[in-house]
Amino acid sequence: MPGYPAFKKLILCNKGDQNSTGVSLLNLRYYICFPDDHQMKKTILLLFAAISFKVSAQTEPANYAAAVNKFKLFYNNNQPDSIYKMFGPQMIAALTLDNFKATTVQLRNQLGNLNQTDFTSFTPPVGLYKATFQNAALALRISLNDKDQIIGLLLKPLDTPAPAETAKTGSAESAPKQPSMDPSLAESPIALKTLSATIHGTLTMPKNASGKIPVVLIIAGSGPTDRNGNSEKLGLETNAYKDIAEGLGKNGIASVRYDKRMIGESQTSNKESDLRFDDYVDDAVGLVQMLSNDERFSKVIILGHSEGSLVGMLATRDQPVKGYISVAGAGQRADKIITEQLKSQPKFIQDGFKTLTDSMKKGKTIDNIDPGLYFIARPSIQKYLVSWFRYDPFYVIKSVKVPTLILQGTTDLQVAVTDAERLKKGKSDATLIIIPGMNHVLKEAPADKDQNLATYKNPDLPLKAELIPDIVKFINGIN
Repeated sequence: MPGYPAFKKLILCNKGDQNSTGVSLLNLRYYICFPDDHQMKKTILLLFAAISFKVSAQTEPANYAAAVNKFKLFYNNNQPDSIYKMFGPQMIAALTLDNFKATTVQLRNQLGNLNQTDFTSFTPPVGLYKATFQNAALALRISLNDKDQIIGLLLKPLDTPAPAETAKTGSAESAPKQPSMDPSLAESPIALKTLSATIHGTLTMPKNASGKIPVVLIIAGSGPTDRNGNSEKLGLETNAYKDIAEGLGKNGIASVRYDKRMIGESQTSNKESDLRFDDYVDDAVGLVQMLSNDERFSKVIILGHSEGSLVGMLATRDQPVKGYISVAGAGQRADKIITEQLKSQPKFIQDGFKTLTDSMKKGKTIDNIDPGLYFIARPSIQKYLVSWFRYDPFYVIKSVKVPTLILQGTTDLQVAVTDAERLKKGKSDATLIIIPGMNHVLKEAPADKDQNLATYKNPDLPLKAELIPDIVKFINGIN
């Protein structure tokens, strides 16, 4: 940025860095560092974590507006003590006032005054703002608890246009970006109308198709991930599902990839609290039936990635599906996976989640939970979690009656090879293929965490070379 060369060196720093500070609210950590040109000291403002189950809104809550205005006032008046008093107990417990003061001083020296804050969107409990400082414009994310105390605060690079700047075409997630497709393929939109939503997707067909051809329904993983495998909110730019569609198309196989309900173009009138895991299954079943009734297709195969693996298993039940493919699918219940991931978090977070899951297993939700758990189990999504936690993939896959392929990479940071092996034990006649060096977004990646995660934001990386041939061979082998 002109006049501010230090900002060009904005990088991520690790929790273990001796010059970094942060507040850990979940297993997802984002540390934003601003190196000084002379001393190269790494500093961080605060940690912020985001959860997958989100419904965006474009109306600024009054309490968030008040909090941001106070933050701006105290920041510009060089009153870090006053900002610190706005923090919730978890933030205060994890971040000392002295550390926060030192960090704020360094940020003020580099960024200058905060001239303006513009509301962008609200995704409970996260408010997103464009923060225009004297020397840079950044994205400001803030989260409040029920006492209007700050429990999450993050400054990050403003690498995408704010919705106000893209009002004519819609936000990045309301109008998913469509990457260019191979010229030998043709794409067209599809839509499935349900009682409470319209599911929008993309059909990819080889242009030279003659006669009936197979079609694969690609089911996305967890979180606000669109039909192409991208998510602005999660920082995902993979094009993984688009690349699968292209790879299949080049081999004479059609595919449909779609935005899950409440994601991208697949909007619904329902509230976040109305969503259940079975809604995802019902949507997949509806698409299966639509494709099976299409005279262009000889057989329907389901491919589920990550959480979509479980959705896909359930969608095969009593449906006209000829084959099922699990890619990086979990082999155990979601509550066990989350519990395992939370082991790196403070004990009160772990204990709070255990208390909550024990209650939810009995069908009971808890409204008054620790603010530190809002990102993963706030009251509005607890019934969704109850509906999700009751499914154990090990037992569900036993009910799959069609030929099954289980694919898993060895450098997957989210799902282990043991998960795939557990699925194989659940369905002994399934074909299990372990792909060396493939990570969770289906790209070539080393085991090193930082290098692995770097592939999550590089859509130009190709899929792991073995992936498409393994899928095509399986599909062509189905009668």
